[in-house]
Amino acid sequence: MINKVAVLLVVLLFIIAALASDPDPVMDFCIAKSPDNSFSCKNSSTATVEDFTYSGIKSPGNFKQTGFSSMAVNSNVFPGLNTLGVSFVRADFGVGGVNVPHFHPRATEVAFVLEGKIYSGFVDTNNKVFAKVLEKGEVMVFPRGLVHFQMNVGDRPATILGSFDSQNPGLMRIPNAVFGSDIKEELLEKAFGLSSKELSKLKKREAPMAAIRGKTCACFLPLFTHCLVIH
Repeated sequence: MINKVAVLLVVLLFIIAALASDPDPVMDFCIAKSPDNSFSCKNSSTATVEDFTYSGIKSPGNFKQTGFSSMAVNSNVFPGLNTLGVSFVRADFGVGGVNVPHFHPRATEVAFVLEGKIYSGFVDTNNKVFAKVLEKGEVMVFPRGLVHFQMNVGDRPATILGSFDSQNPGLMRIPNAVFGSDIKEELLEKAFGLSSKELSKLKKREAPMAAIRGKTCACFLPLFTHCLVIH
């Protein structure tokens, strides 16, 4: 009986592990018939090279309001990515612009500095910080599920290109998830040692930021189910 239970537990663990990552494709490719229905593929004989190319991130995003902008490249805008288990993002920073601490629960990210100087890093589960200033042409990896961050420390705009090993990485931004949500205020006051006045100030600051970022985040919403603000 014990052996049977052990076998069942092992099988269950394998099932959980399989569900935790993107499934392997069973066809060469699957061009979704529409962004709302990625499970229905159009006939492969009608596919063209345009289904496998994308030009929507040739120019910088608008970072004037917040100092930061991002543009997602996923199967909703780039049909050729559907079922391939990858996605992409372009992030643009104004001088001093910040991509606040956040994490992707379902993907490792590799970030390449296209232009500028970026202070970039992540925090592991022992609260150890791994961070340095990256310059043009340098690359950094952010392990799946770990909090990471970026800031433009140069004297001109900067750009990062990020790739994910998942079609659906997920995105949780710490400030907005905490202070821009409906978590009970009493809990937040106790957890962070804040007065009600201080907390109210933080919540007011995050609310409009979430609204502004939400406009840019619109392209993530069909893909990133936990997208609270832009990446």
